[in-house]
Amino acid sequence: MPYAPVLCCAVAALLSAAAAPVAVADDGWSLVPSASAADGRPYVYAEGAPGTVLQDSVSVLNPGARPLTVRLRGADADNTAGGGFTVRRAATDTGAWIGFARVADGRRLPVRTLSLRVPARTRADVPFTVNIPAGATPGDHPGAIVADADGRSSAVRLHLRLAGPTLSALTVEHVTVHAGRISYELVNRGNTVLTPKLAVRADGVLGRALDRAPRTLPVELLPGRRVTLTEPWRDPPALDSVHVRLTVTAADGAHATASTSVRFVPWGAVAGAAGGGLAAVGALWAVRRSRRRRAARGEAGGQPRTEVEWTGAVS
Repeated sequence: MPYAPVLCCAVAALLSAAAAPVAVADDGWSLVPSASAADGRPYVYAEGAPGTVLQDSVSVLNPGARPLTVRLRGADADNTAGGGFTVRRAATDTGAWIGFARVADGRRLPVRTLSLRVPARTRADVPFTVNIPAGATPGDHPGAIVADADGRSSAVRLHLRLAGPTLSALTVEHVTVHAGRISYELVNRGNTVLTPKLAVRADGVLGRALDRAPRTLPVELLPGRRVTLTEPWRDPPALDSVHVRLTVTAADGAHATASTSVRFVPWGAVAGAAGGGLAAVGALWAVRRSRRRRAARGEAGGQPRTEVEWTGAVS
């Protein structure tokens, strides 16, 4: 794998925390994108074409009083089932393109993982490269730099976009309504990261039951990923047949709709009514049986049966 000259300069530049103050987590070490400003960057952003090598750096911040050994690696970004951000265990895309430099026998060798010892109260700047394969597909390839130390992990997100045609497309699938929630799945069918907006409308026989204007969902939907989301519906109609329609949009013209139908029935009231009906039927049967017995006794004594008693009508 070819490496940029920056990796030939040094594996890490160790700077005193007093000389270069940076924001660090209160609970110990942290990993951040390298920056000259104290507030830093929220993530690493890079653009390039297939077949090129990009370069940047991250910083390991060790404000503690003892040295720290950190293991750095590249990773593919992923969505959790609910739309959150995570990384994959196995790197086959961006994570596999990320490399560091390790010194061995006086030579600097390209490696996929790097073990780095960071002195106390020190910031270690670690250069890395992204070696993009010649046949890589255009579009967004989200990844991350992950650091492991002291039994926990920290990650810096890498937003990588490759030159070429892009497609923003998504679908909405498996819409269901249950227990005061509308559940649905979003699938990114394109090659760009999407921040979708959702609009919800529900029309019933008795009129409009729900009408929510488009709002941005707290999700960054990565290319090729599927997430399951829910929309609260705390005041559905008590009795109606409703058609629920979801409309999802995103940047660059991405648009999708899906719908489902649901019937709302007040089963408690129905059960009460059914119980009352059964009680009435039971009472009617008892009265009819009693009158038949009295009629039978009347016939035995020469008394004719009345029509009311014969039909079982109750006055």
